[in-house]
Amino acid sequence: MIKTHYDLKNMQLSDLQDLCQNIRQRILDVVSTNGGHLSSTLGAVELIVAMHSVFDCKKNPFIFDVSHQAYAHKLLTGRWESFSSLRQFNGISGFIKPSESPSDYFIAGHSSTSISLGVGVAKAFALKHQDGLPIALIGDGSMSAGLVYEALNELGDRKYPMIIILNDNEMSIAKPIGAISRYLSSMMSGSFYQKLKNNVKKILEKMPESATYLAKRFEESFKLITPGVLFEEMGIHYIGPVDGHDLEVMIQTLKKAKELKEPVIIHAQTLKGKGYEIAEGQFEKWHGVGPFDLKTGRGAPKSIKLNPTQIYSKTLLELAQEDEKVVGVTAAMPGGTGLESLIEKYPQRFWDVAIAEQHAVTSMAAMAKEGFKPFVSIYSTFLQRAYDQIVHDTCIMSLPLKFAIDRAGIVGEDGETHQGLLDIAYLRSIPNMILFAPRDNASLVESVKFASTINHAPCAFRYPRGNFVLDDEILSTPFVLGRCEWLFKDGEILLIGYGNGVGRAYFVREKLAEHGISAGLLDLRFVKPLDLALKEILSHYKRLYIFSDSYYLGGVGSAIMEFMSEHNFFIPVKSFEIQDLFVTHGKTTAVEKSLGFEEFFEKILQDLQEK
Repeated sequence: MIKTHYDLKNMQLSDLQDLCQNIRQRILDVVSTNGGHLSSTLGAVELIVAMHSVFDCKKNPFIFDVSHQAYAHKLLTGRWESFSSLRQFNGISGFIKPSESPSDYFIAGHSSTSISLGVGVAKAFALKHQDGLPIALIGDGSMSAGLVYEALNELGDRKYPMIIILNDNEMSIAKPIGAISRYLSSMMSGSFYQKLKNNVKKILEKMPESATYLAKRFEESFKLITPGVLFEEMGIHYIGPVDGHDLEVMIQTLKKAKELKEPVIIHAQTLKGKGYEIAEGQFEKWHGVGPFDLKTGRGAPKSIKLNPTQIYSKTLLELAQEDEKVVGVTAAMPGGTGLESLIEKYPQRFWDVAIAEQHAVTSMAAMAKEGFKPFVSIYSTFLQRAYDQIVHDTCIMSLPLKFAIDRAGIVGEDGETHQGLLDIAYLRSIPNMILFAPRDNASLVESVKFASTINHAPCAFRYPRGNFVLDDEILSTPFVLGRCEWLFKDGEILLIGYGNGVGRAYFVREKLAEHGISAGLLDLRFVKPLDLALKEILSHYKRLYIFSDSYYLGGVGSAIMEFMSEHNFFIPVKSFEIQDLFVTHGKTTAVEKSLGFEEFFEKILQDLQEK
């Protein structure tokens, strides 16, 4: 039955419990082979099965925050067989994706959007006089972002019917208080308590002010020993904490919440990695994994060669040891950005502020004003969330923040919501911003050192996930502000690379040489400011070819063409940057092949033949 979309509402509890185990095993079998998000999605199985057993997701939209925990939902909505293609090119996405299934309501790859979306759905249902209510599933980590509280503020005021399941798998919003808390939570979820609360409100409205004061003090004291005081004060019913793995309790709780027809938060406590003992608990390494051996939990042997994130981390640590003014921040990704070791060694100078990119940037802007050298270490895709803080709080005052942009370019299996392709375009247009990029590990070391010396303006440098295309083929030299580097001067055509694009251009140049075609190679290094010597450099060539792992619109090619227009000269330009589309998921090599990365050499040959 679980191979197709079906109704769970009439299934016996024992059958639903068996179903949970089957779902867990399917997830483990596929993720151990393909890689993917593991611990969070294993922990959410009972929550999702309970949701499907009480509600029809076609009438009551299921809105998953981030949605990396929604694998069980995919398996319950017609994707049991296709689940084996998880995160593979032309396979199913690792996140919720409406174009993949009508059961997926809204795309989600970034955090903290679910409650806001739910409020929008509830408003629309109210205007259309439509039955149904949105159900949002949000993790406790996502509760650190401001968007959540903006949505809760309106929801508590407007009282739209909505159910929010707070999946608490790391730390309670407020820790349970033993038997008293369990008793109160059970009582608060029952119809008696809800009726009592409504009756008390009606009585209070008719009582004299002095009596009302005493009654309100009693109610406030009563609520203070319950974990949900924050939400109750915002005008939202709170139920919990409940055991998120007790399927019977979850089903009963959802049914009670449904009857309230008002906004409700169900605080469900779950265990990350539930059902796979090796991954159970707070282990960041099991959040997102590559293929691994199911019996031992061991992944493939790691490369001895350091990747760019490790190089960045090592270099920044060395700088921090030499200069106490060097500080840094990340937003919930200390391991992914390499800041983990710095936070461990210098906890007073390096911080993880949780999923709060806006706060990360603005707080570091203040530190820059106070004379520190802040490194803001954030993935390209997540830095988008702090755009206004970069403009308003950083660049207008030209504060010297150093943005270390990890996962720039194609990121692979995470797909559209995570590709790091926009940072050049969205940063290049901001006054006072300096943009540069290393071409390999050695020049990444030079980038970090150079960034630490910039005291008059904000700067940003980008580097890829995995490894650079170049290894140590070209000797690295220190960065000089606004200065490009001419690597090879021969030929009538010039290949211009930026960042990881230099490596792509280097190997295309070698293939051209094998066919008797000479080409120059320029490492642009800075896309802002551009080297004023470019006019002299470019004048030696008849055609230009641009290589950069970024979007074409507003990218490196655009910058070069703007420069030529401004200086009143023109040379034919062909850019191999990525065209105007959202790039799908899949192994990086497969995605790059689909984008024509393997055809750069052939395209240049064709272009030269047509000229």
